[in-house]
Amino acid sequence: LLGQILDHWFESEPLKATLATDAVIGAMASPHTPGSGYVLLHHVMGELEGRRGAWGYVAGGMGALSHAIAQAATARGAHIFAEKAVSHVLLGRDGKAQGVALQDGTEVRSKLVLSNASPQITFLELIPQEQLPKDFVQRIRQVDTRSPVTKINVAVDRLPSFLAAPNARNGQPLPHHQCSIHLNCEGTQLLHQAFTEAAHGHPSSRPMIELCIPSALDPGLAPPGCHVVSLFTQYTPSMLAGGRSWDEQARNAYADRVFDCIEDYAPGFKASVIGRDILTPPDLERIFGLPGGNIFHGGMSLDQLYFARPAPSYSGYRSPIPGLYLCGSGAHPGGGVMGAAGRNAAQVAIKDFRH
Repeated sequence: LLGQILDHWFESEPLKATLATDAVIGAMASPHTPGSGYVLLHHVMGELEGRRGAWGYVAGGMGALSHAIAQAATARGAHIFAEKAVSHVLLGRDGKAQGVALQDGTEVRSKLVLSNASPQITFLELIPQEQLPKDFVQRIRQVDTRSPVTKINVAVDRLPSFLAAPNARNGQPLPHHQCSIHLNCEGTQLLHQAFTEAAHGHPSSRPMIELCIPSALDPGLAPPGCHVVSLFTQYTPSMLAGGRSWDEQARNAYADRVFDCIEDYAPGFKASVIGRDILTPPDLERIFGLPGGNIFHGGMSLDQLYFARPAPSYSGYRSPIPGLYLCGSGAHPGGGVMGAAGRNAAQVAIKDFRH
């Protein structure tokens, strides 16, 4: 249990709660949920430029990372087709993957196919079900993809000034503006309460908020004096109580609640907002293909990790379809911007290709 780990090492409740956010990030779970301790460890594994457990911003925004990967691939002779949706994987008479068919009818032939789409899209939408073992299909259907995350992107005309550490007179970013700022995290009980509300179908009345201001480090992301603020908030259920969907009114009501909370810590924040983009779990699913809006393509719970990710006997990136490999967040070791699943899958695919 996460609570036991934190109680063993720390005394300060705000510190414990702030660390606890990394144990429930992207998970429909409370700090009191068994297995939450692993998610914390998942978020502090690895290193950045020699610093263990460190995180970083991507210069130019997260899209710049995709751009860098694309440039590295094209430099090696890859052809990239953007904005081209795949309708299905092409299979030969022997059941082997032979490429993909695009929605416009184009067929792209290849000896191997690697999918970084979710296991649900890869195996339930792109492959005929009769080509897959029944127990495998059932397992993929049963993967817990619940997500509590609503992402809110905000444009502001001035740097937020927090009561705990007011801005300098010149309005320049201070060290805390360049970090991850955690709000509504004074105690783990607050996080548990926020989770409990969502478990009953209600968006948290006092949501857990992770606030980042990437433009404090990367000024090119916003006009002079202005900033972009990224809000990673939870808990919000995919389906609201009573079967209600996330209509415009529900989305704005939740965002207003988040902004009211930020206002308590940084008076004047609401008046500085000049634009906002609200992405609830259904929006994240519709726009980015994240099942249930889950940023990890499926919960990072103990029954969905290691040899069981995405399904028992299929944790080694190979799938029931020869020549088709899974290389995204739904494969071992799971989500996060670290590339481990892709690197591992590539090595398995190269080994098979050489055979």
